[in-house]
Amino acid sequence: MKAPTARARRDTMLLAAMTVAAAAVYSALSLLRLANFQASAYDLVIFDQAVRSYSRFGPPVAIVKGVHNDFGPAFSVLGDHFSPILALLAPLYWVADTSVTLLVAQAVLMALAAVPLWVFTRRAMGVAAAHLVAAAYLLSWPVVEAVAFDFHEVAFAPLAAAVMLERWQAGRKVHVVLAALALLAVKEDMGLLVAGFGLTLLTQRGWRALDGAHVAGAAPQARQRGWRVMGGCFLAGGLGFTWLASQVLIPAFGGRPDYYWAYGALGSTMTEAATTVLTQPLTALAQLGTPPVKLVTLGLLLGVTLLAACLSPVLLAAVPLLAERMLASAFPNWWVPEYHYNAFLVTVVFFAGVDGACRLRAVRRAGQARAVRRVWPVAVLVVAVVSVPFFSLATLADPATYQRDERERAAAEAVAAVPGGVRVEAPNNLAPALSAGNEVLLWDRTPRWAPWVIADTRRRVFPFKDVGEQQARVRFLLDHGYRVTFEKAGFTVLASSGPARS
Repeated sequence: MKAPTARARRDTMLLAAMTVAAAAVYSALSLLRLANFQASAYDLVIFDQAVRSYSRFGPPVAIVKGVHNDFGPAFSVLGDHFSPILALLAPLYWVADTSVTLLVAQAVLMALAAVPLWVFTRRAMGVAAAHLVAAAYLLSWPVVEAVAFDFHEVAFAPLAAAVMLERWQAGRKVHVVLAALALLAVKEDMGLLVAGFGLTLLTQRGWRALDGAHVAGAAPQARQRGWRVMGGCFLAGGLGFTWLASQVLIPAFGGRPDYYWAYGALGSTMTEAATTVLTQPLTALAQLGTPPVKLVTLGLLLGVTLLAACLSPVLLAAVPLLAERMLASAFPNWWVPEYHYNAFLVTVVFFAGVDGACRLRAVRRAGQARAVRRVWPVAVLVVAVVSVPFFSLATLADPATYQRDERERAAAEAVAAVPGGVRVEAPNNLAPALSAGNEVLLWDRTPRWAPWVIADTRRRVFPFKDVGEQQARVRFLLDHGYRVTFEKAGFTVLASSGPARS
């Protein structure tokens, strides 16, 4: 094996520097939101409790989820989403038992996806393009919005998907299968992503380099058949796994198979919805753009590659997962640009964009091919940079981000007024600050009779209808044996005067 050249070492160091810098910036964004009480019980505390339970060699119990959603205090998050891969984070809690660990781990995992994307792009378009595309991914809004909204199992998806696609380009079937299995452990609907990649394998001979040479096995014929067989297995296996996880495994862990049914506009059951799609395709197409923000999100997602992804069969890998979200008529968070759902697909879109740009170059004259090679990666990075002010990363440039206002200072005092090691009901955005040393429940519309309660009577908080309902809840608690121990800027800390009720 030849020793790396000085140029190769410099390229590797630049990639490492970009990845480390991105992980640091993502961590800063997440941790500042946590410090400013912008993180939430739903979902940071849920994952914090689950991983802590794993770290103590128990099932991933999240009492905050189980109690609020009436599953019971011993509810395992595997009954909500089938994400056993979260157990890999448990050893980190032996070092630092805090939700900060999750946010930093997520930042690192998200940033690491740039490495296989860089390798893929270098083979296809050269080193300079690889740096530009990797930087565009690291600045891309789906990644930024994911790290800005608590922690989620999506942390593992970009890296696993990127490894699967890069290993396919390299022609390593065993590695592709292992990466696909890792994806299946991320969440029950990652089977749809694996199935979509199966479509890619079924419709493409093999990935070609720019000069027409076969990189991933377009020849000999037997190797082509091998990828097609794998494609068929991925298609069937991915769909089968999603059904198994959602209809069998999740109920086995105490969940409900219809808990996230979101397709009432198409039918009340999976059979009815499928019948509507097959017999009334125009109804299904209309649902893809209802409400119109779905089309905005889709346009923004494809826009990160200037639509070059649309030229590649790699984009087929994203279609089933996109259909799952865009055909829904419930859970509006699924189809907006905010939150974390687009991060499940952003690496697929970037890989498809690189492949699409290569295909565009393949049909042009040599001079035009060189122009595409130089212009497209630069343009993609420009798009990523221009988008920064419109998404959560821009908050790092706001001086107010680094200063607590009156409400935030009062929130910190309210949290400090609760002793450690107790059960406490807390508003959605204060709960993460208490999760490490207490048994935290969500302060909601049902009395839980915890010994300690923090209430917010100035701003509406999830899941109350309005501030008036929150104020009525405080009066109710005062009438039932609670006393005020702290009150400031709308935050009220109450302690029970008697034994906790069940």
